[in-house]
Amino acid sequence: YGDIFKMRILGCPCIMISSPEAARFVLMNNAQLFKPTFPASKERMIGPSALFFHQGEYHARLRKVVQISFLPEAIRVIIPDIESIAISSLKTWEGRTINTFQEMKKYAFDVGIHSIFGRLDDALKDDLDKYYHILEKGYNSMPLNLPGTRFNKSIKARKKLSEILSNIIAERRATNVPHKDLLQSLMASRDEGGDGARKEEIADNVVGVLFAAQDTTASVLTWVVKFLTKYPTLLKAVTAEQETIQETKENGMSLTFADTKKMSLTTKVIQETLRVATVLSFTFREAVEDVEYKGYLIPKGWKVMPLFRNIHHNPEYFPDPHKFDPSRFEVPPKPNTFMPFGNGIHSCPGNQLAHTEILILIHHLTTKYRWDAVGTEDGIEYGPFPIPKQGLPLRVTTESVTQSGRKPK
Repeated sequence: YGDIFKMRILGCPCIMISSPEAARFVLMNNAQLFKPTFPASKERMIGPSALFFHQGEYHARLRKVVQISFLPEAIRVIIPDIESIAISSLKTWEGRTINTFQEMKKYAFDVGIHSIFGRLDDALKDDLDKYYHILEKGYNSMPLNLPGTRFNKSIKARKKLSEILSNIIAERRATNVPHKDLLQSLMASRDEGGDGARKEEIADNVVGVLFAAQDTTASVLTWVVKFLTKYPTLLKAVTAEQETIQETKENGMSLTFADTKKMSLTTKVIQETLRVATVLSFTFREAVEDVEYKGYLIPKGWKVMPLFRNIHHNPEYFPDPHKFDPSRFEVPPKPNTFMPFGNGIHSCPGNQLAHTEILILIHHLTTKYRWDAVGTEDGIEYGPFPIPKQGLPLRVTTESVTQSGRKPK
């Protein structure tokens, strides 16, 4: 139907846009005219004060607070901790047949927890993991709060999460020990506001960050492994790049932020994965007033959906778009044609952290392990983000000789 058309989704009138110009119009140039909107169940589960449900002054203030925790300077400090999480995660895969997506979810969750809380007591971490994974099952459920429903179970889990977070905040206030993590930044921000820290607001944003940090990153990591498995020559080249970096390390030395900047081929593989898989297929906005675009009227209250997948798979911007070709990113893509993390004031503030944790896990996976796909079933399933069928089952082993044929140090 072209670059802009209307349709109804579950009875809701929607404007679908699939051109870079239209995406820029909605997400950047006129972002104040289009507010973020999400399913009612998801908003209630995460919490109404979460960053990505807002715009205006509140959004600008909170986004600044969140971004501080995800700047390169902050990520540099926690790279040894991310690496430790990656190594520990991979050790649990040895000699097993794994559901790659589920294992990547565990890894992304642990990194997310660390970025929010720093080093956390194991019992607290287990409780957060337990109740968050009950909660997430209700994100896209029908909002029927009846006993036994998925929504009801998730509501109860959300209350437990709020209690845990409230106790963590109270303990931090009581001990007054300084921390350098997202939770501390959120607490300080609310204290400066003069009305004390509204624990509900902090809890909403902690849950929001966990939501943003887990499934999307896990999906991308799963697709990266899928494509490396599918293209052995590419896997060999990526492994060689990672081994070159590994060879510069003395025993026990951690990766550094500078090391991740040397992973140029791996970075292009990640970029091409983000384009081909387009884990974030679209985003929801809602017109806050009547808006005109190129002679079309977008009525107030109608949903507007920039279709990132359509743009990423448009041969005008990416020739032979269904071919997996990381070399296409040797030249930067044209503006507004590559938007894996959204665009504008509501783009993902944690994209640098996600990129770094992907690089670190791929480094250790390719230099220390071998793996083989289990089964022959191909295709995509949605939960709701696109992932390979059955979560990409793999058989993982350690080898004395690496993928590129060289012995690891």
